[in-house]
Amino acid sequence: MILSVSVCSEWSALHSDSASVKSMMSFRICLVNLLGFCLIFYEDHGRFCLDTVWQLPKPSISHLKAVNDKQSLLVSWLVKHSDFVGNIYEIQISRTENHTVIYNRNISLFSMDSNEYTWAWTSELPLECVDHSVRIRHFSNQSVPSPWSNWVTNDGVQPTDKTKLFPNQRVLREGTSAVFCCVPTRGVSITSITLNDNKSYIINIGARVKALKLDNLTIPTQRIKVLSLICTDSTGKQSYAGKYVSFPPQKPRNLSCATSDMTTVTCTWDPGRKRDQFDRNMQTRTLHIENSDQAPIQCEQSSCTFSAIPQLKEYNISVLVKDQLGEETESYSFNISDRVIPVVEWGRVSPGVTDTTLSWIVQANLTQLNLLCQVTTDPGSTTEMSCNSVSGLCKVKLELLPNTRYSTRVRCSVNGRLWGEWTQPRSFTTCPLVTLDVWRSIKQLSDPNSRQVTLLWSLHVSDSAATVHIQGYIVQWSEAQNWTEWKDSGQTQAEVSIGPGQYEFTVQAVLHIDSTIFAHITIPKSDGENRPVEKRLNSSTPAGFNLSWDQLDTATCGYTVEWCILGHAVPCTLRWMKVPEGNNTLFLPARNFKEGCRYTFNIYGCMENGHRLLEIQTGYSKELTSLQSPNLVEPVQSTSSSVTLEWHYNEDDPAHPAFITGYLVMVQKVGSDMPSGHAANLFNVSVADPRRKSVTIEGLQQNQEYTLLVSALTKEGPGQPASITIRTRTNWLEMYTLIM
Repeated sequence: MILSVSVCSEWSALHSDSASVKSMMSFRICLVNLLGFCLIFYEDHGRFCLDTVWQLPKPSISHLKAVNDKQSLLVSWLVKHSDFVGNIYEIQISRTENHTVIYNRNISLFSMDSNEYTWAWTSELPLECVDHSVRIRHFSNQSVPSPWSNWVTNDGVQPTDKTKLFPNQRVLREGTSAVFCCVPTRGVSITSITLNDNKSYIINIGARVKALKLDNLTIPTQRIKVLSLICTDSTGKQSYAGKYVSFPPQKPRNLSCATSDMTTVTCTWDPGRKRDQFDRNMQTRTLHIENSDQAPIQCEQSSCTFSAIPQLKEYNISVLVKDQLGEETESYSFNISDRVIPVVEWGRVSPGVTDTTLSWIVQANLTQLNLLCQVTTDPGSTTEMSCNSVSGLCKVKLELLPNTRYSTRVRCSVNGRLWGEWTQPRSFTTCPLVTLDVWRSIKQLSDPNSRQVTLLWSLHVSDSAATVHIQGYIVQWSEAQNWTEWKDSGQTQAEVSIGPGQYEFTVQAVLHIDSTIFAHITIPKSDGENRPVEKRLNSSTPAGFNLSWDQLDTATCGYTVEWCILGHAVPCTLRWMKVPEGNNTLFLPARNFKEGCRYTFNIYGCMENGHRLLEIQTGYSKELTSLQSPNLVEPVQSTSSSVTLEWHYNEDDPAHPAFITGYLVMVQKVGSDMPSGHAANLFNVSVADPRRKSVTIEGLQQNQEYTLLVSALTKEGPGQPASITIRTRTNWLEMYTLIM
């Protein structure tokens, strides 16, 4: 079917609102001229021409349907293929009961698929405003017109109670023109139309109906996107209507689909221009699986979820967005196996000291696919691993730093194509580096087959600010059989009676449910080893003790140095320090030791069958001179020229604040010429051997009173002296000789 416009210029101009009786007359003159031409030049066929003009049947409109929301009239009439195909039809549309012609058009029908032809016309004015009537006629051989059909009218609205405003309940399209009308009740006229509080120029449509035309509609900027229209009638009553303006649907952009479990597919897209929350242009979105018979799926604004079709791998889908102003469609094809995005849930995070075990669960059964996962730590790096667990539980152990706070996330993919979302970060702190150090003290009991072992242990934490929760300790030892003893978290030693054989001791610190640390030590056989000779340390270094000893090839596991914290005070609180293999020196800072206090250091070599005492070294961090005075032996033996002085003193007493290097004897003469309580130093006598506790002082005067002072010597000087006053004997022989 092809439509064409008539070439008769006089009546083809009758398509506008300016058509009038004059134009109709011009059309009739045109037909008369054509008829005359036929009679003059085709006389033989004149009868046929006359018959054709006067015998054409009057056409009839079979249906007239109004589509109010589109402001369209659908006109249908019957067509006979034998007589009229290829002929011209003229259509007129009028308004109001006066049939004012507003539209005139000629069409030609060249081919027809049915006996009924339907033609559509769109009105600028809402059809509800006034009556719209249609009539048709046709031309035989493009010249002779038939009579007009009867007018068929689509009635406008006739209000009974109040003024009606049109278009009604319809969203208007942004950027287009719109005509609004006010239809009053009978006997009432419209006096004004106000748009958004502004009176506008009105158009008369018949006697009562008034209209307003608005070009290039825009969406209002206020919160409620509505055009406010008020019609005022001759009685003063006002009628209100809100007209909504919107825009047509946008074509979905970036349409893509994915699945997390191979059973449910979710498609997402960019909906385009954002709609206001008060927009009344309600949209529907449907997804169609084109290569299946599944019913359309209702969708959300930018996503749609549907169940995967069993055995269907390739999907051809389309998304249709539709509203009052139109519709848009987008298509997409995909293989479901290529669009898997795994969803991950955290399992457990089990921090250790230098490693942490992470576990997570991949939802759904994806074990038949090549599942890859990435784990990232901050601070740190990203680790990629394969996960083919049947249960969907994935694990990884990360090497980390002790006592450090980390944040970790995980995500997974199938074949590395589409990566799922990162999980929410999980924070954890690795445990501080905790080491357990164990030592022992062995005491031989009176029974040669019995020994008392005091097992000592200490916990060392790499970070002093870290808090370590200890549940307790398990002490185990064995020889021919095994023994176990539990110690509370506050205890740091255990006393065990053993025999003369070799024993293996293990201390296990229970930190928490899944974490323990061990320490082991071997108690050697009782072989009655000889105690080494004690060596004195040089305390000339004020910074502390510089210990050194001879290397021992058999000390395959290093050395241990032990001492009492309070020196030789009783009881001894033992302290020890391990020295690694290959090192034979140890510096102990002076701040950990008390001045004037003697410390004895026992140095053990660690061997395969236990520890053996290698050296004993003793010394002071700093020697002091506050020594006790010796005890003088009385009576003092003397002659007229000498005195033999003896005393008692324990030079090896560890309570001394310094090592005793000897003694100092001071000789003072007492005379009448000396001030009361004073004496003059004659000379000093030093005793270099601290074990020698007597001295004979020669060259004294007879019958002379002397004060003798004896004090113990250290390298820092003499201590407190012990004093005694004696008088030498009289040499009677010498006196007799002088007298004689």
